[in-house]
Amino acid sequence: MNTEVILEFAAVGGLALICFVSVVATAVRLPGTWVIVAAAAGYGWLTEWEYIGGTLIGVLIGVAVFAELLELGMSTLTARKAGASRRAAWGALIGGFVGMFIFSLPLPLIGTMFGALAGCFVGALVAEFTVKGEFVQGAKVGTFSAIGFVLGIVSKIALAMVMSAALVGYAAVASVDAIQTTDEPTVAIDPNPASLAPANAAPPPGSP
Repeated sequence: MNTEVILEFAAVGGLALICFVSVVATAVRLPGTWVIVAAAAGYGWLTEWEYIGGTLIGVLIGVAVFAELLELGMSTLTARKAGASRRAAWGALIGGFVGMFIFSLPLPLIGTMFGALAGCFVGALVAEFTVKGEFVQGAKVGTFSAIGFVLGIVSKIALAMVMSAALVGYAAVASVDAIQTTDEPTVAIDPNPASLAPANAAPPPGSP
């Protein structure tokens, strides 16, 4: 195994490691999907766009945008199913971000997830209570908002895993194909077919 082959597999392995870390980051509400997009662009640039091109990167960007919208929309959608007001939907969204930043300071990873979940619940509850003045309804809306938040995170993690699998799989297959193409033996073809005839070959009949 030559140095070029080792570097090819090392690059794919590094790409896989980055994608794994990105999926974990997505679970704690860090921009893991966008790190995957950046990794794809960086790998494409390092390999002179031989394996990864603009089409794949464009698809990954589209999936990342969809994941963001899905994460934001799930909490609002479930809250509306519980009869939440528009203010409660915004309260859940704002509360999730506030709770995430507050609890991220003492507990960088677990606190981020817990803070976002708690903030989503509290934000929806308080906002709904200011509209209808009913604590039970506010608690119901807050609970549904928290459930939607969890569903949004799970959906985003699943999409991050799909992005990672597509990127690493595509890069691995392209690298193997390139290595096989490089290792294929080349056969030199003599442009003068006459030189292939034996030197002591008998002349054809009728020749002088």
